[in-house]
Amino acid sequence: MAAQDAAVDSVNSVADSSSEESTRTREIGVEQDHLDQVYRRLEEKIHEAEFLMNDAAKRGQVGTPGALAERDAQVFRAGIHLNRLNNEFEDFLFGRIDLLRGKDGEKGPDGAFTSVEPADDAVRPDLTAEIAETLHIGRIGVLDSDYSPLVIDWRAPAAAPFYRSTPKEPGRVVRRRVIRSKGRKVLGVEDDLMRPELTATLDGAPLPVIGDGALMAALGQARSHTMRDIVSSIQAEQDMVIRAPAASVTEVSGGPGTGKTAVALHRAAYLLYQNRRKYAGGILIVSPTPLLVAYTEGVLPSLGEEGQVAIRAVGSLVDGAEASTYDEPNISRIKGSSRMLKVLRHAARGALDAPPAPEAPAEDGQLSFGDEEPQERQDARTPTSLRVVAFGQRVELDAEDLSRIRHNVLSGTAPVNLLRPRARKLLLDALWSKSSGRGRYTDQELIAELRSGFDEDISTETEFIEFLDAWWPELTPRRVLAAMSDEKRLGRWARRVLNPREIRRLARSLGRLDADGNGPLSVHDVALLDELSTLLGTPARPKRKREYDPLDQLSGLEELMPQREETQWERAERLAQERTEYAHVIVDEAQDLTPMQWRMVGRRGRHATWTIVGDAAQSSWTDPDEAAAARDEALGARPRRRFTLTVNYRNPAEIAALAAKVLQRAMPGMESPAAVRSTGVEPRFTAVEDTQDSGLARTTREEAQRLLDRVDGTVGVVVAMNRRAQARKWLAPLGDRVVALGSLEAKGLEYDATVVVSPAEIAEESPAGLRVLYVALTRATQQLTVVSGQRDKPDADGVPALLRD
Repeated sequence: MAAQDAAVDSVNSVADSSSEESTRTREIGVEQDHLDQVYRRLEEKIHEAEFLMNDAAKRGQVGTPGALAERDAQVFRAGIHLNRLNNEFEDFLFGRIDLLRGKDGEKGPDGAFTSVEPADDAVRPDLTAEIAETLHIGRIGVLDSDYSPLVIDWRAPAAAPFYRSTPKEPGRVVRRRVIRSKGRKVLGVEDDLMRPELTATLDGAPLPVIGDGALMAALGQARSHTMRDIVSSIQAEQDMVIRAPAASVTEVSGGPGTGKTAVALHRAAYLLYQNRRKYAGGILIVSPTPLLVAYTEGVLPSLGEEGQVAIRAVGSLVDGAEASTYDEPNISRIKGSSRMLKVLRHAARGALDAPPAPEAPAEDGQLSFGDEEPQERQDARTPTSLRVVAFGQRVELDAEDLSRIRHNVLSGTAPVNLLRPRARKLLLDALWSKSSGRGRYTDQELIAELRSGFDEDISTETEFIEFLDAWWPELTPRRVLAAMSDEKRLGRWARRVLNPREIRRLARSLGRLDADGNGPLSVHDVALLDELSTLLGTPARPKRKREYDPLDQLSGLEELMPQREETQWERAERLAQERTEYAHVIVDEAQDLTPMQWRMVGRRGRHATWTIVGDAAQSSWTDPDEAAAARDEALGARPRRRFTLTVNYRNPAEIAALAAKVLQRAMPGMESPAAVRSTGVEPRFTAVEDTQDSGLARTTREEAQRLLDRVDGTVGVVVAMNRRAQARKWLAPLGDRVVALGSLEAKGLEYDATVVVSPAEIAEESPAGLRVLYVALTRATQQLTVVSGQRDKPDADGVPALLRD
């Protein structure tokens, strides 16, 4: 009898499975039909945009100023529309919500009903209901030829229930569906029931529900090297942050896996949707590393915002500078500290003084500034005297005069390069004072005329110009930074700020730069360059004349339009290139910014609203209080709105529990975010018995290969920063699915599986090493392996001391 029951259960199970599979296939077909309709409509819109582009080109042949202006405007609008449609052509549709009838029948501009809550009689007493409206959610809104919504833009108010609806507060939503597609093909659907107590029908048929839940399906997908669009897995607490008012400062905290980066990126797109006029071209997202920029930069184009938001790594915020190397932790602590501000102020002014050149006599009628050495050496000297012949007499300013003049010029706080006109004036004043011209006349008008001629004669002499160039050269941030590699000079500028050991370390770290400041820069060097740029200032440059439009020349309009006005497109490109301040600044992984980096970021948002995203438990900066003071200075007195993300969507509970042990060591009392799923796969531990690097390399490679065989996506191998190059060689034979990265490069990234190599080495890198290790342990979405060396003191099971209870 038991055997029969088991057999029946088995048959029923197979039948249920078969039925579910047929329902899934049918529902995929339903969504495929809708997607096909959407793409047909998109093709129509693309053809319309192409027609407008061609029509605009024909208008340009008319040859009148009005036609040309109309052409420019039409090409600009059509080009943006065409570019946007082409960008949205891939993986266009991702969600759907089925809703009850609302309290009123009003519709919004997107064609969807505006009511948030259901009508009082939408649910019958027997708990049955009819689906009154179905909305598909996608990257941009699409209307059919009758202006009915085929797709609702994910940022539109009508799409908000897709993110905000929960079983506790469902609103009008009965079913939420996540649609997975690749190009034009629907691959799968997963449903969540927001009102499981209802028996709902759609077009008279029962409403089908597919899968175990949209969130779990999204979390189980493999990660590629480019961040997947995760709009469909944003939950209510995340959506509250994304749609929060932009005014003032929005602070978001949350542990690993809570979706902080996703929230930051989607918030940027949402702000553009809400107020494009204010924010277009004016949102800056600051990421901690270039790896994270590359990992996330595909998200915003996929949401229809390509070209509107700048995503920059901290080491890429200064134009013309790119961080390509790392400083040792003890050097990073020096360069990142706010103490460097005083050092840089002294360096910016002190760099004007180079080793003096020996003096040489000048012939009558000549100007001289020191020894006439070969030009390549003369450029590196600071002249010690200036001699001119005026009114038949030799007039000289000696070293003491020049020193006094320089001191007077530098007595203010203006940037050094902007003080050059004042230096020139005071030099001429001193020369005039010593000349005989001052006492030749008593008539003030004649004296003023004589003085004007004196200034013009002296200041236009080639020798005087060369003297001024050498005595008050235009300083560049790179040259001043390079000058700080001279330990003796740096000692003069920093002796009251840094101790001798710090001065020596700082000078040696800058020794990789040549005299012009060219050479590999660290992320901390970039912040110093930005500070020096402010301290030095940039002299005004003559404006470049705008080039003629060839079409204007060919049409004979150059006489009517001697200086063509720039088009809207050209203006947008120019402003993007020249932009140094933004309307809204989003800082991702803000806990890692040093005080000097906060100053750099703050300069780009002096008048901006802000979104600050971070987690104190993941901070790699050693002095959080100092960084907090710099952050408060950058944000000023703006009011702040705070949110906390509490759910870990990335890590299985097994991995989260292991990471929590390190968190308690790093920050006792700090709570980890709650993991929402369990895979039943515990972290794996293995120890390397061979003390040589060859043994560590072999074991790391074997464990990475083991994980490659068990997951469909990528495997990240995290090592101490000084092992990065080694690890890349170890893992090169395994192919592109394996990524080797240093501990500080792992921030914000995620992989299907992770190998963490020698936790002790990572923890001992810096005073913040335990927090960095906590980050490394929380990168995996499925499986984690820990490889221990001798320094980890593993037990018999291979568990390192840092990860034992």
